[in-house]
Amino acid sequence: MRLWIGLSLPRLPLEVFSPSWCTDAGSVVLEQERVLAASPVARAAGVQPGMRRGGVLMLMPEAQVHERSPPREAEALYAVAMAMLQYTPQVTEAEEGTLLMDVGASLRLFGGVRALCRRVRENVRALGFSASLGCAPTARGAWLLARAGSGSTDGRTMRYRRTVKMPTLVRRLDLLEVLLAPPARPYAAWFEGIGCASFGELRRLPRPGLQRRCGRALLDLVDAAYGLSPELHEWIAAPETFAARLELFDRIDDAELLLAGARRLLLQLTGWLCARQLAVERIVLRLEHERGREARAPTSVEVALAEPAWRDEHLVRLLKERLAKLVLEAPVIGLGLEAKQLQPMAPPNESLFPEPGGTEEDRMRMLELLVARLGAENVLQALPMADYRPEQANMWVPVQQKISDRARNAQMPPDVMSLPRPTWLLAKPIALLMRDHRPFYGSPLRMASNPERIEAGWWNGPETRDYFIAEGQDHALYWVYRERIGADEEEPRWYLHGLFG
Repeated sequence: MRLWIGLSLPRLPLEVFSPSWCTDAGSVVLEQERVLAASPVARAAGVQPGMRRGGVLMLMPEAQVHERSPPREAEALYAVAMAMLQYTPQVTEAEEGTLLMDVGASLRLFGGVRALCRRVRENVRALGFSASLGCAPTARGAWLLARAGSGSTDGRTMRYRRTVKMPTLVRRLDLLEVLLAPPARPYAAWFEGIGCASFGELRRLPRPGLQRRCGRALLDLVDAAYGLSPELHEWIAAPETFAARLELFDRIDDAELLLAGARRLLLQLTGWLCARQLAVERIVLRLEHERGREARAPTSVEVALAEPAWRDEHLVRLLKERLAKLVLEAPVIGLGLEAKQLQPMAPPNESLFPEPGGTEEDRMRMLELLVARLGAENVLQALPMADYRPEQANMWVPVQQKISDRARNAQMPPDVMSLPRPTWLLAKPIALLMRDHRPFYGSPLRMASNPERIEAGWWNGPETRDYFIAEGQDHALYWVYRERIGADEEEPRWYLHGLFG
C-alpha cells in the first residue's frame, strides 16, 4: 500500500531561535522589519503578525527580537529529515518548510499508521519543533493536508488530516481552500471574484480556460494531489560520515539541561545509522564554550558501548548518566556529536536461543541471561538416571549445579533406548475409567502395540507395569500401562502416562 506522511513545521522560523522545549522568554521573528512569528508570551503581550519593530518594543521592551534566518531554517529542516530516516529511506523536502515521507513499506514494522504518526510527532517534539501531519495515498495530497492543519492541533483536525483510501482523500481535498496551493495565491482576487474557494470548486472549472488564466503549475499540483499524474522526487541521502552541531539558545551552566539539546543530535544520529545500516560503538559529545578573548577548549564527553547500538533510547539513557556526573567549568553555547566507531548493523534475532552453529560461549551466555532474569531455581537441565522406570529415568537440576561425570554420563541399556517413548511424559499418571472392560480416555482406547513389561524398583518398593501404545477414536496415540492384578482385584487398573506428538 502506498502511503505518504506530510510533515509541516509551521513555526519553524520562530523555533530555530526558541525551541519548543526551552523556556518561553518572549521571542519575536521579523521579516523586512515586520513581525512574522511570535511566541505565546509575546502574543499574550499584544504582539501581532505584521507589527513593526517599534510597536513590539513598546508593548514588550524585554522581547527577544530576531531577524528571520533562512540558513538556520534549512539546517533545522535537514536535521528533522535526518531523524526521519529511521522510519523510511524515502524522505524528500517540499516547499514551505515541509517534508514528505513514503512510509507504505514501514507500516507493519512500526505497528500501523497511527503508531507511526505518533512516533513521528514525538520525535519532532523532542527535536524542539511543532509539527502538523497529513497522511494520504499521494505525496501532494499529504502535503496539502499537512499544510491545512498547520493552524490547528486539536483532535478533530488530527482526524481530518489522516486518510489511507483514495475516495476519502478526494472528498477531503475537495473541502480544502484553493489558496493552499502556492500557484493559486497570485490569483487570489480572481478566485474570490468568481466564487471559487475550494479545490472541489476549482476542479469544476473548465481546464483550458483555467490553464490560460493561471498557468500549468496549478493544474499539475491538483492532478498530482488527486493521483491523476505521477510524481517525481529527489530523496535526501545520508552523508558518508556523521557529525552534527547545535547552537544553543542561551548559555547553559547546568549539565543536566544539556540533555534536551543532546537528544536532538542523537535523533539525527539514529536516523543516519538506520539509513546507512550501521551501528555505533562509541560516540563523543562535544560541549562548546565561549569563543574569542575568553575562549576555552571544548569539553568532550565520550560514551563507549559494550555492544553496538542504533536506537536513541539506549543512547539517551547512557548520555544522561554521563551528563549527571559532569561538572561544567564554563557555560556551554553549542553542542557537537560525532560517531567514532561504527560497524555494520547486525540483523535482529527474534529467537531467544543461539543460532545453529553457535559456540559454547554463546550457549552459556544465553543460560546466564536466563538465570539472571528467571532465577537459578527456574532454569533446569536434564540429568539422565540409570533406571528402567520412566518417571525415575530423568531428574531436573539447576544448570549451574556441578554434576559428576559419572552421573552425567549415565546411560540406559541399549534395548530400552530403541523402544518407542512418548513426546510428553505426564508428571503424575492419570487413572483411566473402564468401560466394557476397556480403558477409556475421551473414547475407548485400542491397544496398538505389544506389551512392554517394566519391573524394577525392588530396593524401594517394586513396581510391575505393562506399557502399551493405545489409539483413540480420533487416532491420537497415548502411552498407557496396567498394573499387575492383586489378589483382591477382579480387573487390572489402567493409567495414562504419556502422549505421543
